[in-house]
Amino acid sequence: MNAPLNLQALAATVDQRHLDHLEEEAIFILREVAAAFERPGLLFSSGKDSCVVLRLAEKAFKQRVAGNVFKGKLPFPLVHVDTGHNFPEVIEFREKRVAEMGERLIVAHMDESIKKGSVRLAHPLESRNGHQTVTLLEAIEEHRFDVLIGGARRDEEKARAKERIFSHRDSFGQWQPKEQRPELWNLFNTRIRAGEHFRAFPISNWTELDVWLYIARENIPLPSLYYQHQREVIRRKGLLVPVTEVTPPEAGETVETATVRFRTVGDMTCTCPVESSAASAADIVAETLTVTVSERGATRMDDRTSEASMERRKKEGYF
Repeated sequence: MNAPLNLQALAATVDQRHLDHLEEEAIFILREVAAAFERPGLLFSSGKDSCVVLRLAEKAFKQRVAGNVFKGKLPFPLVHVDTGHNFPEVIEFREKRVAEMGERLIVAHMDESIKKGSVRLAHPLESRNGHQTVTLLEAIEEHRFDVLIGGARRDEEKARAKERIFSHRDSFGQWQPKEQRPELWNLFNTRIRAGEHFRAFPISNWTELDVWLYIARENIPLPSLYYQHQREVIRRKGLLVPVTEVTPPEAGETVETATVRFRTVGDMTCTCPVESSAASAADIVAETLTVTVSERGATRMDDRTSEASMERRKKEGYF
């Protein structure tokens, strides 16, 4: 009989030297963005990937004075599309982190889009996640962004695996997979016409494991949701649905308290935790070595609607 796998011991054997290459590539991309565009912005949802991109941006444009303390200002604002259904812990973390850094934060509120009538919900508890596209495009138009930096990775989902590091968007904000530009030898074509813009993804070549290895190495702060905690959940369609005011139990469902963590954070109406006792980034590295399903596939209800759900939304202008 085989001995049980010691995940902590296995995690300790992971070669992390490739992180230096990934970091160097990401910093190069961030500096290319700053050099090539006039009005960039960094999408900051307070999720783990955007927190990693934020640390990379600090390294790219600020002076490190001690430990994880950086001096100076980023050459672009942080941008968050707030659905109004974010987890309270995420919004609290966002405000604290931005205040610590002293950076400019632009919040695009979906509630404003709803008031204007550009977003119409079928019912009050409808998931707002897919409607973020409208609010995002309105923010791009209002602030005249010509590029937005995001934390998307190619290993997350099939549609994201098709996307370039510099993703061209047309005058309607749409992504056209068949009209992407080649990216040979790290040469990027960043020319745009009036009304068009780009999305830039510095950590496209990273994996979920790379992200957690980097978080552990750099001691990057994250919302508490990413680590083990007790939460009331209901089991629905193979997922653990958190019990909140916008995701109440349905008739016949049983509420239970479980020890969980979130692999990704997003709109409360579509983001689910997983059962876990991981209390640190090192613990999550050990867990991630054994997972076979991406974090979106394991925790996002909206990505289970069809194989093409993400690609359809991206063509409409989604992140």
